[in-house]
Amino acid sequence: MNFRNPTAQIFVPDGLPPEEALARTTHLAVGAHQDDVEILAAAGILQCFQQPDRWFCAVVVTDGRGSPRDGPYRDYTDDQMRMVRIQEQKKAAVVGEYGALVLLDWPSATLKDGQNPDPVADLEAVFRLARPEVVYTHNLADKHPTHVAVALRTIQALRQLPADMQPRRLYGCEVWRDLDWLPDADKVVLDLSARENLQVALLGLYDSQISGGKRYDLATMGRRRAHATYSETHEVDIRTGATFAMDLTPLIENPAWDIAAYVRGFIDRFAGEVEEQLARLL
Repeated sequence: MNFRNPTAQIFVPDGLPPEEALARTTHLAVGAHQDDVEILAAAGILQCFQQPDRWFCAVVVTDGRGSPRDGPYRDYTDDQMRMVRIQEQKKAAVVGEYGALVLLDWPSATLKDGQNPDPVADLEAVFRLARPEVVYTHNLADKHPTHVAVALRTIQALRQLPADMQPRRLYGCEVWRDLDWLPDADKVVLDLSARENLQVALLGLYDSQISGGKRYDLATMGRRRAHATYSETHEVDIRTGATFAMDLTPLIENPAWDIAAYVRGFIDRFAGEVEEQLARLL
């Protein structure tokens, strides 16, 4: 494949030619940074793990240079951190038995520039070859601006595809902002009860983040367990882990829809639900 970014690369754990590996994709995740995919798209990884007819593809959009660092990584340069994070992401692809890993290697600033067409073009090229059934990316209410930018570029790329190449579902998932605030009718619940050992193993591979000062492994597993318990107020637990997503599929089915207005709809429905309950109980 010819990417707009000359430093982009494709890694295939089982050694298949890149185009052939991408073409078998059924579930695909687009994450901003190395380790985002393992946080936001665990449901897709689990659904494909050791399944001969399902293949997971991870796309990491940025180069990972600007991550905070401490401990043994305190004195690492941005270039050294980039290389460490690339290797960690490749290890995750091996452990998770991904069909393919695409590292687009763009600087975060490029992603946040809405007038730069190059990241969108690279994502579109991946989608045209992979043609996944399900796509996971960041949610549009995320706290991290680069995450939101990646979600927007993902939507823009998918909107440029003909209808028969678009995924059946596009989910905006949790990383830097939980989605437990979504009204239940709007909330997509992704069950993560299976293979907790694999989930822990994947998160634990990112030593540069964990030893470097951020316990994403503990925080992520704790959130999944908390969601499983707190998602139902009057029922016993039916899951041991869960993550939440907002359904972004209508934004690619209806490319003329305003993205900000679509997100505002979730927020307005949440506000209405809170106000209605207060009025009923006062």
